[in-house]
Amino acid sequence: MSPSLIFMLVAIIVVGVALLIIIAKTRGRGGLLDQQKYREAWLKIENNLDKSNLATFQFAVLSADKLLDQALKESGIKGEKMADRLKNAKEKFSNVNQIWAAHKLRNVIAHEPDAKVNLLGAKRALATFKKALKELGAI
Repeated sequence: MSPSLIFMLVAIIVVGVALLIIIAKTRGRGGLLDQQKYREAWLKIENNLDKSNLATFQFAVLSADKLLDQALKESGIKGEKMADRLKNAKEKFSNVNQIWAAHKLRNVIAHEPDAKVNLLGAKRALATFKKALKELGAI
């Protein structure tokens, strides 16, 4: 074998090992979120709002909560349920108590068929979810 061929093989092995080390160290921590995907999803939520129809706001709260949960998962935040992930990610947010309130509103909408949700509360929850997604780097 020629020395240049040996050098090339060694260089390929070194680069391969370096890449494996980088992958191993970053695995499980989550990476950068696909902002385009999250922006499009958020715009879809906003574009489906009908100011004269409270049900569209309730559905938007459900969708926004789900979107935040997806972003938490993709960011590598551990937890079996969203509540667990929120507990584990509390240092990432400036408004964690508002996020909890918005998530609780989502639970009311999802689990109480006769839930009375007002438009202001739904708008407030949506603003909170949007801010949380921004702070997480999703949008």
